[in-house]
Order: sequence, then structure tokens, then C-alpha cells
Amino acid sequence: MSGPRIALTAGLITLAVVLQTSVLDSFAWRGIVPDLALLVVVGVALVRGGEFGMVTGFAAGLVLDLAPPADHLAGRWALALLVVGYVAGRVRQDARPGAAPTATTVMATVAACSFVGSSIFALTGVVLRDPAVGIGELLQAIAISLVWDLLLAPLVLPGVMAAFRRLEPTTR
Repeated sequence: MSGPRIALTAGLITLAVVLQTSVLDSFAWRGIVPDLALLVVVGVALVRGGEFGMVTGFAAGLVLDLAPPADHLAGRWALALLVVGYVAGRVRQDARPGAAPTATTVMATVAACSFVGSSIFALTGVVLRDPAVGIGELLQAIAISLVWDLLLAPLVLPGVMAAFRRLEPTTR
């Protein structure tokens, strides 16, 4: 793992979490904000693979868990985004060698990862009783999160993926 790749990843995670917890908080829809950290993890995993995606997901989730105004038990987002990094990395692994994923594949991956990540976060909250909310409210939050992620993916993912491709060309 190279220094520039680590620096770029740290910078993107920091920028995503800061924007997500401050600027995008004013765009909350029924209390759900766009999940930029998840989109960064998906973009990184699609370019660099599952292993780097999982490390990025864990780091992004941990930062998100500890960033104010976190109102949940720490570790829930770290687990959810770690799994997201793995799922998105599998899409890269299953692609043809040297081929960039199509726009349809990227959007389908974002949809799947948003559903998986939000579901894991919500279900760990149910298991840990943090906070006690109904299943109907959880399903609504997952759906809203999915819509946000699909709306922002075309704005976020091309830049993230291009930055990682330019930094170190993929050697498969």
C-alpha cells in the first residue's frame, strides 16, 4: 500500500464525513442525510478491490461513528461500511480483467451497497436496542438512504474512481 494512496483515501474519508455531518445535514429528509462516506467506500472498492475497500470501509465507518453528532453506539457504521467495501470489491473482482465497470454496474452496486450498509446499521441498532425504533421506521430509513445514495452517486463516484485510477493504474 503506497503513501499517496493512503493520503488520498484519508483525505476523501475526511472530506466525505465533514460534508456529511455538517453541510448535508441541512438537506436531511426525515432525518436521513446523504451517505457520502458509503459512496467513497464503493468508489474505492470498485477501483482497488475488496481488501482495500474493506479497510477503507472500516476506517470511514469508524470516523463516522466517532464524528459528532453521533447518537449511536460506536462500531455500527464501521461494521456496515466494512461489509460494503467487501461487496463492492466483489463486483470489481468479478469483472473482466482490465475493464472498467459500466454505469449500470456502478449504479446497481451503489443500490446493493446502500441497501446492505443501511440494513446492517439498522439491524445492529435493533439487536443492540440503540435506539428502540419500529421495523416500519427502519424500512423507511433504508429506502430514503437508498434514494439519497442513488441521487448522489453520479456526482461523487466518477471523481473518486478517476482519482484512484490516475494515482496508480490498476495492474490485474
